[in-house]
Amino acid sequence: MAGRTRHFAIAAIMLLAGSANAQPVAQPAAKPAPATNGWGEQVHTNAPLGRIKRFPGDGSGAFATGRYRNLFAEQLGKTPQETHARIEQAFQRFFHGDGQEETVYFETGANANGTLAYVTDWANNDARSEGMSYGMMIAVQLDKKREFDALWNWSKTHMQVTDPQNPSFGYFAWSMSTDGSPRSVGAAPDGEEYYVMALYFAANRWGNGTGIYDYKAEADKILSNMRHRAVMTGTGPFRIHPDGPPFVQPSTPWPSPNNRTAAAEAAKKGEPWPPAMFGTTRPNRPVTVGPMVEESHAMIRFVPETSNNTTDASYHLPHFYELWSRWGPEADRAFWSKAADVSRDLIVKVVGPKTALSPERSNFDGSRLIGRDGKPVEFGYDSWRTVSNWSVDWSWFGKDPRQRTLSDRNQAFLFGQGIDKFADRYTLDGKPLSDRHSSGMVAATAVGGFAATPGPVSKAFLQTVWDMPLPTGEQRYFDGMLYLMSMMHLSGEFRIIAPATAPQPTR
Repeated sequence: MAGRTRHFAIAAIMLLAGSANAQPVAQPAAKPAPATNGWGEQVHTNAPLGRIKRFPGDGSGAFATGRYRNLFAEQLGKTPQETHARIEQAFQRFFHGDGQEETVYFETGANANGTLAYVTDWANNDARSEGMSYGMMIAVQLDKKREFDALWNWSKTHMQVTDPQNPSFGYFAWSMSTDGSPRSVGAAPDGEEYYVMALYFAANRWGNGTGIYDYKAEADKILSNMRHRAVMTGTGPFRIHPDGPPFVQPSTPWPSPNNRTAAAEAAKKGEPWPPAMFGTTRPNRPVTVGPMVEESHAMIRFVPETSNNTTDASYHLPHFYELWSRWGPEADRAFWSKAADVSRDLIVKVVGPKTALSPERSNFDGSRLIGRDGKPVEFGYDSWRTVSNWSVDWSWFGKDPRQRTLSDRNQAFLFGQGIDKFADRYTLDGKPLSDRHSSGMVAATAVGGFAATPGPVSKAFLQTVWDMPLPTGEQRYFDGMLYLMSMMHLSGEFRIIAPATAPQPTR
């Protein structure tokens, strides 16, 4: 949840040919047994294109073909060795680089489950479910099990709400201090979504262990919880763990680069600082928290608090939902299949008609949401991710040709604004709301090239990302995570990791 403060088995096919006894006459081969995955579903092989046995609903993307495009190779002539080296360099910098300027990953001791580590948002001096799950996704894609397990251990140890009196019980607090103390006692569904997908991929890549490392069981629990968790009401202050301290909003904002900047901007405009949530005594009011999906719309919510009935287009991950409709708890598979289609429609509805920029939040029916300031909610930091989401959905499943139109429109608008200077916040009709140009937004927009019409605009975004220095300094968390995941996508190295008995495509 970036916008709050800146805001994926094919079993071997046995050819039962001939008889047990030698025969002079060749016997006809028996019909091959259906290929199945670890969940008992019939699946197809990753045979070369043209020999694919497709099943209804597979689409035309990498899920059906087993082919992952390397856009840097296609349009810039880079070799797979060059692109892989660039990704490995970025991983080492962000996970094991200089502690002051480069890394966002920190190991911090151990417990009975092993090493503990967090990913920190330097600009806000916290650890977020968003960043923790992004770190896990990066680690499983790049086969970095130590880092994956350490991040999952920290998440389970510190972030998952275990106090049954907290109405967010079972979810992961979206923001924590790096010492494991809470900054929030509520959840953000984008973190849960990436936890689930990363855990399924981990189960498929490494197999399941025990306890918290029974990856598939953990993913199943989170995913089921997202839809079926009981509605709970409580009055704060709330705890993350029963033996932990109650969370009380501090009187002043936590020290951080972003808060220092916000204070200076408020002073310049003559606006009050700090925000109203700080420095005042507010009565504790009942809070009601339910599932993370809005059942009547088959749609992910912005937050599970029932008082906030909105959604965020950047949370909509139809390519994940397609996999959950095949791999998740059987009772919920039809729901996630529907959710994938609903998300595709929602994105088309909410984006600006000329810019294809998405708002940070909207109503479930796709209509514009009016914020507390009386103005429509516009394109903000969370929104950077939306173009990448629909374009990866096109790359993996290729079901919605409207996504090409959206990518063409989005890339053309931002290219026209100046590829080296476009703002990182806009109104949906294209008026800039900031004077900052952000590398993470450039990288996410470049992923739009999967759906976009190949040409000079798409190529320009690829070249810009290729030439881009790695994000460093205070803003390296969100920019850096989006940069690294975008590089992995664009290089064809962010893939559907199928169940363990399925042959995996090679690099």
